[in-house]
Amino acid sequence: MKIHVVFASLLVVVVAMASFIPGRAQEASANAAEQAPYNYAQAATQNWAGGNPLKIALLKWYQANLTTGFVVGGSNGEPYGVAFDGENIWTANQGANSVSKVRASDGALLGTFPVGSGPIGVVFDGANIWATNENGNTVTKLRASDGKVLGNFTVGNAPYWPAFDGENIWVPNFVDGTVSKVRASDGKVLGTFKTGGSAIAAAFDGRDVWITNNGQNTVSRLAENGSTLATYKVGSQPIGVAFDGANIWVANDSDGTVTKLRASDGKTLGTFSAPGSPYGLAFDGTNIWVATGALVELRPTDGKILGYFNAGASTGVAFDGANIWVALGFASGKYNLLKF
Repeated sequence: MKIHVVFASLLVVVVAMASFIPGRAQEASANAAEQAPYNYAQAATQNWAGGNPLKIALLKWYQANLTTGFVVGGSNGEPYGVAFDGENIWTANQGANSVSKVRASDGALLGTFPVGSGPIGVVFDGANIWATNENGNTVTKLRASDGKVLGNFTVGNAPYWPAFDGENIWVPNFVDGTVSKVRASDGKVLGTFKTGGSAIAAAFDGRDVWITNNGQNTVSRLAENGSTLATYKVGSQPIGVAFDGANIWVANDSDGTVTKLRASDGKTLGTFSAPGSPYGLAFDGTNIWVATGALVELRPTDGKILGYFNAGASTGVAFDGANIWVALGFASGKYNLLKF
């Protein structure tokens, strides 16, 4: 059974280099309703390299620009999930039942590989790519070097946006309201655990796993053994979830906000505006990027909007160490994958 979560625009997978992880929690917070409108005139003269050493090295003193667009999975590819493997970008092409491998440096398509039915999420485990197949209730493991399929493994009903914890793949199963823990070495399912319901995306904070519960407006925090440590209220219909080294960020699709939770104790540090329908999230070592139907850049300390870019029907978003990549899962235009 094919299941579509109907929103305007989803997660994704965050890749953040260890050298960028902030040393202490960012405590400042602000309410979305109190934020000033985005100032485009001021943005033109701002130092956009900020504290990001990669932007400084690349002389990216300017605000993010759309570099170019690409097509993955063909004209009906419908890419949703995006992941970075240290060299290449991988997309889950839901409409084409495939994943694509794109060289991050120049966007060259290095291969498109068949997986199961309706792939949604992708995650990299250090050697392999894992793609969740929404309609087949499976995950496919592919060798990142050449795309060879190493196995297909059964999980729960309608698997969505997974996370890797260093040893295992955590797969939220939307219809079951569960998360499957899959050993990355051999694909063995080590357990299936109940969450708050309508589990849709996962993130790992170095100790615990965080799961967004779309229909319940919550996020669950799970221990390594799958037990629920706590459940926290967030915004309306949360989808994407990401870790910035100190805090958990949750994209709330139906109310145009993101929620910032302190990872150490789950305390809500702020709810911030992200105009549109927040879907996927990524951390670039300095700022938070939100796919909202557009692409919104937020300052983590206070949630201030630093940039707003037209990106079409954006869903998944990932950072490659230098650029932001955005999948257009509902694209009807020339491109369905953008590089900023």
